[in-house]
Amino acid sequence: MPVPQKNHDLRLPDWGPYTKRYTGISHIPAVRRGLRFDLGILPGLYRRQVLVPNAKWESAHHAWEAAADLSYFAYRYELEWKDRAYCDVSFSTLAPNRRLVRCEFINQTSAHQNFMLHYAAYLNFPPVRTYSDEAIRPLEVTLPEGGLWIDALDYEELTFATPRHTDTLVYDGMLRAEIRAHDLVNGSGIGMGFGYEAGDRVTFRFRLFHPMPNALLLLRCRAAVGVPFLLAGAASCEVTLGGGPDFRLTPVPLGDLPAGELSLTLTSLGGAGIELDGFALLPDQPPIETVAFTPRRWQHCPEITPGPRPASLILKYADVDTYYGLAWNAPDYRIREIYNDELDRFLRHMVHEHVQTILRGPGEGHFTNVFIRPIPVAPYSAEVIYGLVCSGSRAEVEAALTEFPTDPAPLQDAYEENRARAVRFNPTPAGEPLRFSQERMAATTLLNVVYPVYTRRTFIRHSTPGKWWDCLYTWDSGFIGLGLLEIDVQRAIDSLNAYVTDPGDPQAAFLHHGSFVPVQMYLFQELWNRTQDRALLEYFYPRLRQYYLFLAGRLGSSTTRSLRSNLLKTWNYFYNSGGWDDYPPQWHVREQGLERWVSPVITTSQAIRSARILRAAALALGASADLPLYDEEIETFRAALQTHAWDEEAGYFSYVIHDDEGRPLRPLYYDPDGPHRANFNMGMDGASPLYTGICTPQQQERLLDRLFSPQRMWTRIGLSTVDQSAPYYRRDGYWNGAVWMPHQWFFWKAMLDLGRGDRAHQIAQTALDLWKNEVEESYYCFEHFIVESGRGAGWHQFSGLSTPVLAWFGAYHRPGRLTVGMDGWVEQCAFSDHNRALHAQIVFSGPAGESAHLIATLQPGPDYAAHWNGQVIPCQELYPGVFQVEVPAYGRGELVIHAREQPAPR
Repeated sequence: MPVPQKNHDLRLPDWGPYTKRYTGISHIPAVRRGLRFDLGILPGLYRRQVLVPNAKWESAHHAWEAAADLSYFAYRYELEWKDRAYCDVSFSTLAPNRRLVRCEFINQTSAHQNFMLHYAAYLNFPPVRTYSDEAIRPLEVTLPEGGLWIDALDYEELTFATPRHTDTLVYDGMLRAEIRAHDLVNGSGIGMGFGYEAGDRVTFRFRLFHPMPNALLLLRCRAAVGVPFLLAGAASCEVTLGGGPDFRLTPVPLGDLPAGELSLTLTSLGGAGIELDGFALLPDQPPIETVAFTPRRWQHCPEITPGPRPASLILKYADVDTYYGLAWNAPDYRIREIYNDELDRFLRHMVHEHVQTILRGPGEGHFTNVFIRPIPVAPYSAEVIYGLVCSGSRAEVEAALTEFPTDPAPLQDAYEENRARAVRFNPTPAGEPLRFSQERMAATTLLNVVYPVYTRRTFIRHSTPGKWWDCLYTWDSGFIGLGLLEIDVQRAIDSLNAYVTDPGDPQAAFLHHGSFVPVQMYLFQELWNRTQDRALLEYFYPRLRQYYLFLAGRLGSSTTRSLRSNLLKTWNYFYNSGGWDDYPPQWHVREQGLERWVSPVITTSQAIRSARILRAAALALGASADLPLYDEEIETFRAALQTHAWDEEAGYFSYVIHDDEGRPLRPLYYDPDGPHRANFNMGMDGASPLYTGICTPQQQERLLDRLFSPQRMWTRIGLSTVDQSAPYYRRDGYWNGAVWMPHQWFFWKAMLDLGRGDRAHQIAQTALDLWKNEVEESYYCFEHFIVESGRGAGWHQFSGLSTPVLAWFGAYHRPGRLTVGMDGWVEQCAFSDHNRALHAQIVFSGPAGESAHLIATLQPGPDYAAHWNGQVIPCQELYPGVFQVEVPAYGRGELVIHAREQPAPR
């Protein structure tokens, strides 16, 4: 596989399912600008109802099919549940700048149906912040001839007088002290309390290509009170910045400036935080009034002109150079304009309006509406409406519209050719009943991509756990990558690459948003085990090593190792240690303000496993100089957990309370002096050392008992997040009282390492059956499942933490898969003879003298034999062609599985 590009964007086409508003298709005219063109597809029943498919809540449409490269994708819109009257909408590639829009209306009822269809075309503008549809109002600066504007974020170095824990891990990939706000040039500036403390400093370096006589420096800043700063470099004086609610320009005469490299340093003398927009350098000391800052007025309304053929339009928006074209092959239609900021209420309210062509609501916005109606469909029959959306220069758009066929035959051919690229699974017979639910999960995972997401001073396309979270999300995205790996390796690589930074990056050891669970480490290992691609190993290893060093408290501004016990905690960076929002001891620590003194278990557990993964990578790369660090870290964290966190009475590892000097005191107990006294960590956090390899045999058995006892963590639908016998277990929680997939994936992998393939299979098959039942019932892919009812809940089109179901399906039901636990490092893997033979070289790093399990899935049919280093070894056939194989837990070996009629390996 090619090494990924060195940015955080995804290698996907400009046309795709990127909207955050109304489901359809989107186009990105220029990735760095943050503008997005949307064509929403809104079917309905004529003069009765319209389905407005909002991307941010349940609205009766479902991710249905997709090709991994997004050359084809489709949604199902349910107009009468369930599959009585519905519309299947697909988008197919005709050319790089042309997409076929196919809407098939299906009537499965005994009555005639009158359908209708809306195209809604509109332009979206860059948002001011995450979770906001409000467009940012940036400023544009106009300078006199010869002037130069330096943006505040163009600094070379920015330091706070008192270092911050986020200095080398700025949230969301922002720059240190960066703010996004209205009324700033380009929408960004310096803030975050910069200037409040004496000694806060920022340095700029810039080049003048020509001498600047009698230069004037203008600093644009806002602060509630005046804040004194010392200037050095191109200027050497004291100035006071701000002093009111609005931005002010502070002039500083500089004299004659030579051509060449110059610097300017601002050092605060303290008093208040400021917002610095940037500064201008002007020749000949012009009047301040010659510098203008004007708000960018986004233009919602396009110029709308008829296309070169009937039933076509050309749209030109003022803010983009691109032209857009629409065409459709329906005879009955009306072209309308909707002036409003939303369609959810407005279009439903106006569903009976059939006269006006201009519809006005109270909000700011514009939708070009092609209203196709009626579309009569007889009982038990279907009708297809074909359309085109295209982009380019005016000439290119006119050509595309002119060439769009009126004959449906070539359009149907193009649709079928594109649809053939949609993800289809070919499971073993045992996996066939699961295929429908897995293909819906694959489509949801592929289609959960949004644009724009702002990070690192640019906009990117980004895979999201759900379009409600149109932002970065680190641990969810690790699981998204693991799910994508079951579909398309390149997209999995891009998912990992989005979160790593170059070694030595001074602003971000990695891209951080949310819970501090380093799933990227596991994605890295799974990518290697799937591909054995050394170029990827060499690229990602130093980046993930940097990620690990920050997690382990060994890099930059990290405060994770602030306790003398060497137990890690990440409360400074996010309230959530393991992604489990209402996990009881975590919630208690937050509510009681105990973050300074209390450590969880999972952070240290994850650090141990991360160090073990990176140690295996270092061995593969020959980076022997890195091995002592990992060995030391693993032992240090092992000793910390064993010495301070194990609670023999409870049979779990415990949250630990420390004193003011960071010395460990005791476990954290629920109701410590009352009748319900119990260890507060009876749940997945308390069992997490099971997948680190540091437990004693006795601890291992105690934890296995906790995990799989029906009175404890095992339920009829999988592993509960919290022990059901705990006094703080709840039926109505978000994680507490629910079954989620992600941490079950960690324990599933651990069961393979421990030689408990039966328990691994129990976890996986229970989850797959649960998933099948829910998806077939609702067509939705949910976040989690309520223990009491077994039904799905949470976000309905979720592709983050639910993707382990794709991994389990691949491991047990897709021929051509070799699956090992976390202790397995696959050096070579080759399936042959149409997946009827497997030859692999594997290194295991578990305990010597113990056994591990792996899963090998081949084509059903032959009678297979398995060999390890030439010796016959036990293997259990779980399903036809699916083998659970017992191998040594430590050491390198050659695995061969072949049909018995073939000659045995030598």
